Amino acid sequence: MQPRISKTLNYIFITATCLLLAIPTAFAGNKKIMTTRAAKIIAERAIVESVYGLKLRATEEVKDMIAASFVGSTESKTSAKIKGIKIEDVVYDPEKDIAKATASIQLDSITNIDGKTIDLNNKIFRRVGFATSTPSQSGPLKALRAAELDAYTQIIKRIVGFTLESQSTVKNYMLTSDLVKTKVMATTYLAEVVDYGWDESGDAFVKMRLNTKEVAAMMGEGIVGEDEIIEVEGSGAREDDYKTAQKK
Repeated sequence: MQPRISKTLNYIFITATCLLLAIPTAFAGNKKIMTTRAAKIIAERAIVESVYGLKLRATEEVKDMIAASFVGSTESKTSAKIKGIKIEDVVYDPEKDIAKATASIQLDSITNIDGKTIDLNNKIFRRVGFATSTPSQSGPLKALRAAELDAYTQIIKRIVGFTLESQSTVKNYMLTSDLVKTKVMATTYLAEVVDYGWDESGDAFVKMRLNTKEVAAMMGEGIVGEDEIIEVEGSGAREDDYKTAQKK
């Protein structure tokens, strides 16, 4: 004779069974967690670069006026202790394994990368960041970062200026060598991203805007000789098909 199960034990058994059945049968891994967390960090970096600023060094070089000889290099660096960044929204695409995070910050003032105290007047800065855990999906995201740095470079060239070096040689009335090189090394801050996107091939663009009048008011000093609104568009490539042109 089997022992009789009490009503209480029977209720517990039924409840536990229902809970187990409610658990998703699909394997729940950490890919989504890792991807979304990475996107949050990228968005936080974007906020720091916008508000605190970044140091940037870029060079461009063209030999003999041939586009295939063009060499461009850009490096950036920032480091700041900052608080108050909020993650407003996170969207995850499970098919592409790409996450988008939106971060924002609102501060009274900040001491920026140049050591200047800027009155931000509680303005809200908002930036987005993308990330993936799948290397094959990283191409467009890398292109977006390249476009972002290109836009920063163009902002600096407009505000701070750049150094240009040129050397040309002519022999027997014919150009034998020609070299043009530009250099940029400065800091930038308070530039805002107003638009971004990709074309069908995955190449990216980032449009940035700098309100010089607003920045001058925040810094307490003028920006001489510039339009009130400066707008630039940076470009970034997904694939390096440029190497093919260099070999021809």
